[in-house]
Amino acid sequence: MRIEVFGPGCPKCHRSAAVAREFLEREGIEGNVEKITDLSAMTARGVLRTPAVFVDGEKIVAGRVLREKDLRAWLEKRGR
Repeated sequence: MRIEVFGPGCPKCHRSAAVAREFLEREGIEGNVEKITDLSAMTARGVLRTPAVFVDGEKIVAGRVLREKDLRAWLEKRGR
């Protein structure tokens, strides 16, 4: 699982990345969390509000801190 956290490095962005890492570890899911602070990368992906979190290329959160239930819902939607 690839989780990308887009944002300027604010506390909400850091918290979203931490939630993602903790979730992967707790659930025993192999994956990585990447923080992206580059404005041109954000623009290219259509990020207008931060933090924005993408999982395997799909935006699941924008403008608020990621929650574990967001990740669980994404997994359930894909039958994992």
